[in-house]
Amino acid sequence: MSKGVAEIGFARSGGVTRLTHLYQRDPLRVLFPTPAVGDPPLAVLLTTSGGLVGGDRLDIDIRLAEGAAAHLTASAAEKVYRSTGPTTAVRQTLSVASGATLEFLPLETILFDGARLWRETTVELGRDAGFLGGDILVFGRRARGERFTKGFLREVWQVRREGNLVWGDAVHLEDDIAQIIDHPACFDGAAAFATLILAPFGRDPRGFLDSARTLQSIRAPEGLRAGVGLSLSPRGDGIGAAPAEALARLMLGSLDEPDPP
Repeated sequence: MSKGVAEIGFARSGGVTRLTHLYQRDPLRVLFPTPAVGDPPLAVLLTTSGGLVGGDRLDIDIRLAEGAAAHLTASAAEKVYRSTGPTTAVRQTLSVASGATLEFLPLETILFDGARLWRETTVELGRDAGFLGGDILVFGRRARGERFTKGFLREVWQVRREGNLVWGDAVHLEDDIAQIIDHPACFDGAAAFATLILAPFGRDPRGFLDSARTLQSIRAPEGLRAGVGLSLSPRGDGIGAAPAEALARLMLGSLDEPDPP
């Protein structure tokens, strides 16, 4: 069991976004490839252990100061291996100050059969901050004939704007997971699910709805079920979310909030 930490801070100085803070502890490491011309600074997360086992803890903290811009991704798909009891816990805190923009687009997380994962992602947005991010979860290794039939999954997202909750979502799977995934009212046998969240910088997300729905109808392959929704804060701004299983997440969210591991 290990406890990895990655803290990354960016700030804008002289008209350029620069790295201002970095702390990393095994098995988490951060790489900084040279971005393409015109792109924001790029940070790439990786786990040197090659995957996560029961009892591992990861704490990821990303902070952008006012006016900064950055893109964060991962070097490869994350693997969560079978556990005989302990739960893997991942906590991700993304803080984006006013006028800053963060793209948080990690690759997929693959849940081996028997994996136990608790992951919480909190996004704190300042006024006029922009955010594009999400996650992909894969139920087992289908190419090897393996499905995610037993174990535990708790996936939680919270997005706040100036301290006010504007969007939250949770999926909770345990006990007979195979039956839940196969149920027509839940995942209907899906091999994976994904969520993409957009909080556009200085723009009303309602202006993106029609275009997003048109793109989904044109580009979504046969068998992929997807939708686009909108959440507005009390003052009228908000975020657009495109969960591939919005209904499933709503139905599977635990009514009794469990204690984190």
